[in-house]
Amino acid sequence: MKNILEMLEKSAYSYPEKYVFRDAEKSITYSDFLKKAKKIGCALAAADVYKSPVAIIISRSVECLTAMFGVLMGGCFYTVIDSEMPSERVKTIFDTLQPSAVLASEDCLRLVENLDYNGRIIMYNEASSFEPNDETLQNIRNDMVDTDPAYVLFTSGSTGIPKGAVLNHRSVLSYIEWYAKTFEINENTVFGSQTPFYFSMSVSDVFSTIYKGATLNIIPKTLFSFPIKLIEYLNERMINTVYWVPSALSIVAKLKVLDYLKPEFLKKVLFAGEVIPVKTLNYWQNKLPDAFFANLFGPTETTDICCYYIVDRKFSDCETIPIGNACDNCKLFILDENGAEAKTGEKGELYVGGSFLSMGYYNNQEKTAQSFVQNPLNRAYPEIVYKTGDIVKQNEKGELLYISRKDMQIKRMGYRIELGEIEAAASSADGVFSAAAVYDKNDDSIILVYEGKQKNTDEVMNVLKNRLPDYMIPQRVIRIKSMPINTNGKIDRNRLISEYKNF
Repeated sequence: MKNILEMLEKSAYSYPEKYVFRDAEKSITYSDFLKKAKKIGCALAAADVYKSPVAIIISRSVECLTAMFGVLMGGCFYTVIDSEMPSERVKTIFDTLQPSAVLASEDCLRLVENLDYNGRIIMYNEASSFEPNDETLQNIRNDMVDTDPAYVLFTSGSTGIPKGAVLNHRSVLSYIEWYAKTFEINENTVFGSQTPFYFSMSVSDVFSTIYKGATLNIIPKTLFSFPIKLIEYLNERMINTVYWVPSALSIVAKLKVLDYLKPEFLKKVLFAGEVIPVKTLNYWQNKLPDAFFANLFGPTETTDICCYYIVDRKFSDCETIPIGNACDNCKLFILDENGAEAKTGEKGELYVGGSFLSMGYYNNQEKTAQSFVQNPLNRAYPEIVYKTGDIVKQNEKGELLYISRKDMQIKRMGYRIELGEIEAAASSADGVFSAAAVYDKNDDSIILVYEGKQKNTDEVMNVLKNRLPDYMIPQRVIRIKSMPINTNGKIDRNRLISEYKNF
């Protein structure tokens, strides 16, 4: 295969009347999904936006998934925009992406109207009813190669500007082949999807479903506030595989929901996005002793995952769950502060190479050059590897252990968050002179400390809510008279972390 769409066409031929995607209200078969994707592809072809970015602003639903594959059918590449994202953040993404078109649903039209977007707006209902033309679609396909972009997925940026990782068809195909083989995804797999489609973890669920003729159920976000109903939903849909962030698993564990109601069909529990508490893992394993558990790890820039650990032993509460070993067809190595390969037990930065790798950041050559570099261990021929910024070490078993981030980036609630983006948003508030965002690991909370004339912390918080998604909003905002400064003349963040509770 050289194109993601070949996976869909093969499965639609093999399982035409089987459900491929289901949300709380709608379900769609492989055959109908393929037909609608073709219609959307032809609508984009008629709009003359070939080989350009298309922003999808549709709520997390069957329609959003159909739009994603429709954009690919039209020979374009997509970026999914959170329908609840503040318009200021969307504008920042649009400044980088410069989409040729926006594909939107009626219920998200207000967000589009608030963007001051002057490009082409295509309504989903009209596009999905467009007259298909097989000759047009074939001509588009004939001109495509496996290194064409499939999507651009935006992560936070330390300067306050989100970075858009560009993933091509070849990277997705290579990754999904490994994922489906390793975790035995097949036509009997029934996914319960928790992650948003603008988050890299969704790539694994969505594309392995298409690849193997499986079925994916979109779990409503509200159910995670009502864990009993969540488990009832898993049972009603006969879900046997989940790939969730640990915080979602922790909700169930903290309330001991499985003491009262168990997911009857659940056989595989995969997790990624943040460090899972051992107590959470132990609870799930004790309640589902016959289930398969695996810890997955990797940045957006590696499609989704670069290493994994299949849980094969018990851990005490004070231990760390390994992130394991490299995925097949993925190269990993660790360099210490001196640029030498780290020995067993030594900490260092994780580097990644191989076909899973992103092409770089969209419209951001500077950031691309900083992170996607020539392999420092290879001087003989060009070989691009990615500097993850993750500090890891190898244990005596040869497994990788995650330590921390090299920079200010944190992982919380399954999201990668740059604290600098929060600071940039706070600094835009009237009367704020300087701002520093710090993370309290003990409380799992983000604290924003600022210096300035603005005495009303609620005003600062309102600015943050208008500029940032919910998962980046600090739990506390504190005003101080003056920022502590270290010997380098910079804000002393370590002191802020240790003393903010005294402010």
